[in-house]
Amino acid sequence: MTYAIPGEELPEWLSELVSPLDDKLGVKVHEISPDRCVVSAPLHGNTQPTGLWHGGASGVLVETAGSLAAMAHGRQGGRWAVGTELSVSHLRAPHGETMTATAVAVHLGRHTTTHEVQILDDEGRLCAVGRVTCQIVTRNRSAA
Repeated sequence: MTYAIPGEELPEWLSELVSPLDDKLGVKVHEISPDRCVVSAPLHGNTQPTGLWHGGASGVLVETAGSLAAMAHGRQGGRWAVGTELSVSHLRAPHGETMTATAVAVHLGRHTTTHEVQILDDEGRLCAVGRVTCQIVTRNRSAA
């Protein structure tokens, strides 16, 4: 399981955070910082029976991009991030091969973070928007 894209380097700490669900969806991380996180997933294999992009996959991209950015923020103080709120609005069916989600920080606090996320298709069209809020907590080592 890996978020890595061949030829691109990611922070070493990220390797322990790969979610089995993200792995199944083929999520890759392109950029990560507390202020901004960019992730992508292939359209193929993440569709409804009708062949359209699955709304749940949008939810995963929003949650992953925002939560990883929150984790980058929390780990600066030796802490962890857990999602507490997620919303996604679907705007249009995507075209192309890949969906790309970009999370941008709205709030980076001591106890919570909020990131707004835009999901674009290969044509650069806005297909979904979302928001994720995370709580910054002390890491429970036994849960890792």
